[in-house]
Amino acid sequence: MTTVTHPPPQNPPAAPSDRKWIGRIGIYLLTIALSVMFLFPFFWTVSTSLKTAVELIKYPPTLLPEQLMWENYTRIWNVGMGISFAQFFYNSALVTGLALIGQVLTAFLVAYGFARFRFPGRNFLFALLLSTMILPPHVTIIPLFVLFRQFHWIDTFLPLIVPSFFGGGAFTIFLIRQFIMTLPRELDEAALIDGASRISILWRIILPNAGPVLATAAIFGFIGHWNQFLEPLIFLNSARKYTVPLGLWFLRQQEGVAGLPEDNLLMAASVLATLPIVIVFFVAQKYFVQGIAMSGLKA
Repeated sequence: MTTVTHPPPQNPPAAPSDRKWIGRIGIYLLTIALSVMFLFPFFWTVSTSLKTAVELIKYPPTLLPEQLMWENYTRIWNVGMGISFAQFFYNSALVTGLALIGQVLTAFLVAYGFARFRFPGRNFLFALLLSTMILPPHVTIIPLFVLFRQFHWIDTFLPLIVPSFFGGGAFTIFLIRQFIMTLPRELDEAALIDGASRISILWRIILPNAGPVLATAAIFGFIGHWNQFLEPLIFLNSARKYTVPLGLWFLRQQEGVAGLPEDNLLMAASVLATLPIVIVFFVAQKYFVQGIAMSGLKA
């Protein structure tokens, strides 16, 4: 009588749902690791801003402050020479706000012209406009300085504000134009049949649907103007007119107490200088994603 042997039982293959969960967990772990890597410099900045000057020179360096020095955030408001750091914030808010209005408004008008009007040389002019993006600001800063000196605008906010009212920049125009081109021309044609003018179409049809891309352009513009360093450094001479980036540089030049560095105060000022950008991004994050995706019409 022969004995029949059965093969040992094998584990069944993983179900598709199990593989899906394994892949999702892997993506989450990778996302968390990358988030920690990119957020660590910001964490180190906040941690350093709460340390004492003595703790900055300790070796090995400490990850967390031994004692939370919240008064560092109050000490930075008086940066010396009778100047308050709040003055730098006011200057940056004034320059950024006015420049941002001019940039978004004029870029929207120019982008509308390139997206909806047909005229001789349109493609050539648009290509010429895009070609200006390859020019670094260091190339044009000297001619601009000579021009603004002739206008007696040096050591004023005008060189930081007025140029934004002349087109708003090639990238902003390109971004808004690409979004407007996703809107059907049938909307314009239907409005023209009803007797609407081009200006009426612009403000009543194009503008309400362009909210996401305008928010995206505003975020990029806000970050660019708020972090601007080269132009204020060249055009501004008075310390009372410095913007936040120049204020951080001015604070860096101040001598420490008893030979100790004051990088803790510099880090505290850097945290406060970053907060407006973080707040603006999170407030307009929804529109930012929609504008980047070029989602087209809204319901």
